Amino acid sequence: MSDIRFAGYAAIFNRIDKGGDIVRPGAFGTLAEGQSLPLLWQHSPEQRIGSITYAREDGRGLRVIGKLSTATRPGREAAAMLKGGAVTGLSFGYRVKQAAGQKPRALLALDIAEISLVMHPMQTLARVHRII
Repeated sequence: MSDIRFAGYAAIFNRIDKGGDIVRPGAFGTLAEGQSLPLLWQHSPEQRIGSITYAREDGRGLRVIGKLSTATRPGREAAAMLKGGAVTGLSFGYRVKQAAGQKPRALLALDIAEISLVMHPMQTLARVHRII
């Protein structure tokens, strides 16, 4: 199996997630041009399965393009599940730089550390939309 590229959204703006947070437009403004982020399996730092080659805000949320490597067992398993439609969720690991309110908490500025392919995203609309 060769590497797989995919596109989707790791976050959707102005939607409350399962944890009571709402990501606001501009929250990812600190992403540097050309910055590569690790792609993890289920947020596990021990299971890096690829990299995010593109991550930018658009009018809907945080649009990402990733490359899933099949060089490791977790990568091959994740690739098979993605291709079979068994897993399509995306999520992101972050540190809050600025927020307002509580339940819901508006996330205004975030320092993003990683993107993960997950079974159950905190935001139900944060999904892989296309396998390239």
